[in-house]
Amino acid sequence: MQRKAIVIGATGLVGQHLVKQLSELYDTLIVIARRPPRYINASMRFYQVNDFDNLAEVFASVGADRKTDAFTCLGTTKKQAGSSEAFRKIDHDYNVGFARLCQQKGVENFFLLSSMNADIDSRFSYNRVKAETEQSIMALDFAHLFIFRPSLLLGKHQGRPLESIGQKAFKLISPLVSESLSLHPISAKRVASAMAMSAHDIYERSKYRTEPMTKAIHIIENKQMLAMTRVKL
Repeated sequence: MQRKAIVIGATGLVGQHLVKQLSELYDTLIVIARRPPRYINASMRFYQVNDFDNLAEVFASVGADRKTDAFTCLGTTKKQAGSSEAFRKIDHDYNVGFARLCQQKGVENFFLLSSMNADIDSRFSYNRVKAETEQSIMALDFAHLFIFRPSLLLGKHQGRPLESIGQKAFKLISPLVSESLSLHPISAKRVASAMAMSAHDIYERSKYRTEPMTKAIHIIENKQMLAMTRVKL
């Protein structure tokens, strides 16, 4: 069976690692982004979207179907977006819009990058929007929805000075901090690995089942991702 995946948010901290790993698992990897990802190989098809408000027009030509796995690593911050409204539009509206387009095409497996602090009752808008996005996509009733909730992401951030300071501080104390702690920071590459591993696991299990798999929502917390990717990457 020819395997196909579609990704948005492919040029971000996690996304750039994810596309490289997915390209080794899928026969065809569709990337929709404003600019090409750093890593490109023969299995990739790049579709440029200058404005995600026009995502539906681009999506119509990519050929997604129920055998396509969909991934989103799309996200930003209020500072990068410029306002609370713009932040919500990117983190919630664009992600949910993408999920709806996938559902309309019959996509069964959806993989969402969220945040450890996603909380609908949080006093912080970032955490609330992450939770709202999760809930909106849960309501779409995919056969398998995987939600990944990492802690502080380790890697080179652009325009996120507070996270860069946090990373520098963590490097000083990391030898003393156990990965068994749920708040332990995690590298973007390891998060991407957890996403790719989850997709591959579903695929392998589906090959040996004689009846449809039961629908499920899988919440992959930071501690679980650390355990899944214990080998240093």
